[in-house]
Amino acid sequence: MDPDIVQIEKHAKYFARFLKLLPARLSSHDCTRITIAFFAVSGLDVLNSLHILKNSFKNEIIEWLYRCQINPREDDMSCGGFQGSTTFITCKTNEMLNDFSWERHYQWGHLAVTYTAIATLATLGDDLSRLNRKAIIRGVEAVQKENGSFSASIQGSESDMRFVYCAAAICYMLNDWGNINKKLMADYILKSIRYDYGISQDGEMESHGGTTFCAVAALYMSDQLYILSEEVLEGMKRWLLFRQTDGFQGRPNKLSDTCYSFWIGATLKILDAFELSDFKQNRDYILSTQDTCVGGFCKWPGSNTDPFHTYFGLCGLTFIKEKNLADITPALNITYRAFNHLQKLQKSWKLENPY
Repeated sequence: MDPDIVQIEKHAKYFARFLKLLPARLSSHDCTRITIAFFAVSGLDVLNSLHILKNSFKNEIIEWLYRCQINPREDDMSCGGFQGSTTFITCKTNEMLNDFSWERHYQWGHLAVTYTAIATLATLGDDLSRLNRKAIIRGVEAVQKENGSFSASIQGSESDMRFVYCAAAICYMLNDWGNINKKLMADYILKSIRYDYGISQDGEMESHGGTTFCAVAALYMSDQLYILSEEVLEGMKRWLLFRQTDGFQGRPNKLSDTCYSFWIGATLKILDAFELSDFKQNRDYILSTQDTCVGGFCKWPGSNTDPFHTYFGLCGLTFIKEKNLADITPALNITYRAFNHLQKLQKSWKLENPY
């Protein structure tokens, strides 16, 4: 196989396998299986290959996703959202399992999983009519902290920039910010900008490519990108562009890593500065991590492939207009095809009662 060509069919088959079987080496990730499904389904969409999944199988995925939705009591909506896997369903009977009004004790939504669940449903063409949008937004409201950040869930989670992004993405997709304090969120982001103009995961930590994306994308989706001064914007662009060695690194003095072709690339796209990067070096690095035998991309050459780096490697290639790949929205991280479907649904929601 030519290593200089993106192996569309092999990567499509690679993603399809993850929708049916989780390899033993990834068994510890079963608790976040929805996120793995997001990489696989969205990856197939980027490859223009969703058609390889039978409609019956797509419907099975949709039904499985809805089984992971938490539908709380009307008098306490703070745990709304999606959980990571049906592994967490503790119902004792099938009747209870199918009764979404049943109170699921010790279960609550997780922001990252809720984001990827909604994005996956939209990518599969679901009409989202079964989403408990009210409970989901209340669940996001419930995990905003006094400093403006968000935790992943109402119990047992840290709070940082990753979940700021997930909160913003959920509200952006549902076109509803509820009672979330967007200004407080923006203040948290401003306070996380470091001396070198990168953005940290939380407070005084070091600048990081992934969390810089999370912060900038959250500002973009909440219509608050204007709060960044010209000085900060130019400094941030410079910091981001300096993350390119051949591919992109996440922090200074680190090795290039396939996924940062998305994290850094998407941030530069949002800031309208991606054209200043070296397309050829970026492409050469991503393809150096491609497995041309069985499909998939890895973190760096010689390591094991995984759905995370495979998906983000392909996303990085879309930014440089690689042939036969679908364009993605830099901030929301789904294809424009899925995004257009989502926008049509949002218009229909405006014509009805908000919930």
